[in-house]
Amino acid sequence: MAFKNQQEFIRLLDQEGELIRIKEFVDPNLEIAEITDRVSKTPGGGKALLFDNTGYQFPVLMNAYGSEKRMCLALGVSKLDDVAHEIEKLFKLVASPKENILDKLRLLPKLNQFASWMPKVKSGRGECQQVVMTEPDITKLPVIKCWPKDGGPFVTLPVIHTKDPNTNIRNVGMYRMQVFGPTLTGMHWHKHKVSARHFNEYKKLNKRMPVAVALGGDPVYAYSATAPLPDNVDEYMLAGFLRKKKVELVRCITQPDIEVPADADFVIEGYVDPHDELVWEGPFGDHTGYYSLPDWYPRFHITAITHKNNAVYPATIVGIPPQEDAYLGKATERIFLAPIKMAMVPEILDMDMPVEGVFHNLVIAQIKKDYAGQGQKVMNAMWGAGQMMFNKILVLADEHVKIQDYEALARYAFRNMDVVNDITVSTGPMDVLDHSCSKLGFGGKMAIDATTKFIEEIEDINHLSVQPVMLPEGFAGRFPGVVKINASLLEKNIPCLLVSVKKEKAGHLRELHEHICTSPEVEGIKMILYVEHTVDADDLGVSLWRLCNNMDPKRDSMLIQRASTREPGKNFTCLGLDGTIKTKAFDNFQRDWPNIIIADDATIKSVDEKWERLGLGAFLASPSLKFKNQVYGEEAVVSL
Repeated sequence: MAFKNQQEFIRLLDQEGELIRIKEFVDPNLEIAEITDRVSKTPGGGKALLFDNTGYQFPVLMNAYGSEKRMCLALGVSKLDDVAHEIEKLFKLVASPKENILDKLRLLPKLNQFASWMPKVKSGRGECQQVVMTEPDITKLPVIKCWPKDGGPFVTLPVIHTKDPNTNIRNVGMYRMQVFGPTLTGMHWHKHKVSARHFNEYKKLNKRMPVAVALGGDPVYAYSATAPLPDNVDEYMLAGFLRKKKVELVRCITQPDIEVPADADFVIEGYVDPHDELVWEGPFGDHTGYYSLPDWYPRFHITAITHKNNAVYPATIVGIPPQEDAYLGKATERIFLAPIKMAMVPEILDMDMPVEGVFHNLVIAQIKKDYAGQGQKVMNAMWGAGQMMFNKILVLADEHVKIQDYEALARYAFRNMDVVNDITVSTGPMDVLDHSCSKLGFGGKMAIDATTKFIEEIEDINHLSVQPVMLPEGFAGRFPGVVKINASLLEKNIPCLLVSVKKEKAGHLRELHEHICTSPEVEGIKMILYVEHTVDADDLGVSLWRLCNNMDPKRDSMLIQRASTREPGKNFTCLGLDGTIKTKAFDNFQRDWPNIIIADDATIKSVDEKWERLGLGAFLASPSLKFKNQVYGEEAVVSL
């Protein structure tokens, strides 16, 4: 379904009971983010929020994509899998053999459809250019500050347009923009991103790089900007396919080489100059749930700001999951399953990205397994595919388990897993936001082959068995630094422990893991997951989120093998994974370690006091309260 503009989407959300309009004054400085955090963490993602009274000329739309239903409404489908099925049909139609003229003629309607999805540049001005600021000033927009230690206000839902100066091929991406002044922001594009490559080409040509930023319009634009498309595939072709109507573009006023959607609410035009000094940008409370720490990024100089007459400023927040971005990620997971299957991994049946894995950290893939070594084949294919190169932990299962049933999956995985031979540890490129890597953007990866094994793949049949384990009362008290041991998974026939531990010296975790593994009582346990002492090991979701963020699988894996004391002639093997924070003193970790993201007391108190006037129903306490005791110090960087 094609929306004429963002206002039409807002009206649909209202009709569907998916929108709450807030008339009470709410400050874009921290308060909007705090309210949105509370609502977005309710079951199902809560409602979209339209803040009408912000102290600025423009309302602010938040959490618009923050549920599966709203994501489907934005894309015009009943369920997200519908898009994948349509893509799969197109792949099969185009790729199938055409034996005669009739076969080719049957393809013509689809080829016409392809043409109808291609973006079109129209003459004249668009709706997005109804108002042109006499003097551009981004501080007149209600740009939100999300978290207390953020470097400033950030544009968080920008659809950023650049072009390759050599080929004129457009890229549309989404990169946060810190506001430094009326006509200056940062441009936070990582070295792996297409826009960064475009900038490198402009550097070679010694030319300014024109850039345009669109906000609002059809909601499919923001999704398409986040989609993991292959290089040189126009994001507006994907948008046209999703909305079943071509995207109409207009040329910018001061940067005429760049085209933007005619129905956008705002357009911010400008340039990046290769002669400029970089700007110190950040910190920023990021989608990992941690602050991404400041670094040097290009300056974006604003030359024009235009907007619609009735413009609404769209924004989002990211932070400790779940947040709105979880549903954008779920759409990508479902939509891009078909292309992955058709183009790279034909044996893949399904894929799941648990919210605790914040997209790249943890991916579960289900395959149809037909031969020995197929899991390793899929592992290599996926780690070599686009943004999957950033994946940290990949779990491979087969068709005999539902991968969205995490308890059943864990039981199945541990039954099929020999921790010596079925876990592959490698190194490769990592997301630059991954703070656990000893080196920026480069670190360890782990693949767990939890598929049923063929005889050729079995090294020791005893390592595949799952034995009942029961820890004696007071077991945790035997080990210095251990605050809590969660053995609840053992009762579910899942041979795994979670341990909260306070590190007290260098090498503490390895020594502790060896000590625990010498105990006869732990025989049969295949894996022990260690988290920080401030984390409640009984909270599986938070423990998994912290473990996945804080662990480099190559550096932080600890494998113990010893002779069994229960069964003479056999071996006991247990893998430990260290998900605690890393420091220079205890871990020889040379980079700054970021804090997790929480709201400050003043903002929490302010929102508490105005809650009854917001029209949001029953009081929701701040999610940050749960995490107050997990923060070290007061700054974005951990202070021990």
